[in-house]
Amino acid sequence: MISRRSALGALVASVALAATACGGGTQNSAGTDPNSVSGTITWWDTSAASTESPAFKDLVAKFEQKYPKIHVNYVNVPFDGSDDKFKTAAQAGNGAPDVMRADVGWTPTFAALGYLQPLDGTPALADDGDFLPVPYASAKYQGKTYGVPEVTDTLALLYNKDLFAKAGITSVPRTWDEVKTAAQQLEQKVPGTTGVFVNADSYFLLPFLYGEGGDVVDTQAKKITLDSDKMAAAITTAKSLAQPGIGATDTSSNKYTNMNNGFKSGTIGMVLNGPWAVKEYLSGSAFANPDNLGVAPVPAGPAGQGGPVGGHNLVVYAGSPNIAASELFVQFMTSAESQAYIASKNNTMPTRKSVYAMPEVAGNKQIAAFQAPLDGSKPRPAAPGAGDLYDMFTPYYQKILGNQASLQDALAQAQQKAKGAVPGFQS
Repeated sequence: MISRRSALGALVASVALAATACGGGTQNSAGTDPNSVSGTITWWDTSAASTESPAFKDLVAKFEQKYPKIHVNYVNVPFDGSDDKFKTAAQAGNGAPDVMRADVGWTPTFAALGYLQPLDGTPALADDGDFLPVPYASAKYQGKTYGVPEVTDTLALLYNKDLFAKAGITSVPRTWDEVKTAAQQLEQKVPGTTGVFVNADSYFLLPFLYGEGGDVVDTQAKKITLDSDKMAAAITTAKSLAQPGIGATDTSSNKYTNMNNGFKSGTIGMVLNGPWAVKEYLSGSAFANPDNLGVAPVPAGPAGQGGPVGGHNLVVYAGSPNIAASELFVQFMTSAESQAYIASKNNTMPTRKSVYAMPEVAGNKQIAAFQAPLDGSKPRPAAPGAGDLYDMFTPYYQKILGNQASLQDALAQAQQKAKGAVPGFQS
């Protein structure tokens, strides 16, 4: 893992390094005949290998049929750590993919470092007026567009309708206090059930933080805010839901897998998760009847409500020797037809407005259920480096939930650790 830059000078230096690595690959393909483009490109797909990647492999095959002169070297790269892996390769000028499926929070960071090719005016951004405004905004940095939205998402409250009925719960919780009440009722009325699972990953803390009116940075004050009173209040609420008789948490490396296994088997009543998890949940015994899966907006806190806007952009490495082929690949993978195919296979949310009217999506109950949570979601800060704070903060959050450190001490340590992570922001 490369060290995070602690000053704007290092940021500028890395931009210069990337610029020198680009060579002749910096020219876009505007005006180029697509049928004349040839070459081999490498694509890092960071989707889930067992549940999501098969559909993307199908699209790669279709792309190669349409453009037989272009070969795609498909590589499924585990999502965790792939941002640092890309930065390390890009910084070295060796081993970076031509195209990467990048989390929306990484795009401004990669762009600020000079590692991404601007895509304005290229085939990659064909019919860009069709993109949903918030996902499209996530691909921009300092007036240029450095990615193309592939899928979008947010967190929602997912719940087991059968367990709710057995416990006599007749309405979906709309606040964290109501979640606590419903979770207690589930554990009391349905023996062996965990009311709610609190994921000890800081990304899943964001709905609690937004409910307090906070965020990981204050973009107006240009300050990192991991030790704010709002963060402390958010964690206090989350921890209260993980107490015996209410819910549970897990600070192990298998926390996400354990949460999913419990929910899809019917031993957990409520979780926070996104549309990417729906396909896995529907494979479980608890949701043999898909209608048993309930989806609702994340509960509200005292200062508001909303989940983070997530999703992935396809980005092109600025040092790629095959820019034209990469742009055609991005165009194909983010077209309305391709997005509809992925949505039908993976139950993910398209980023093009027109796709929601297509038959593959319009009749999908799970995608429809996530539209209300998505409508109330909040964009993540576009400050380069802010996306790195989630991974950095998770160990401190886990220590608090696991009673291995006090709230005050852990937040102070996290704030100190974050110094320099967001160039130009105080910590």
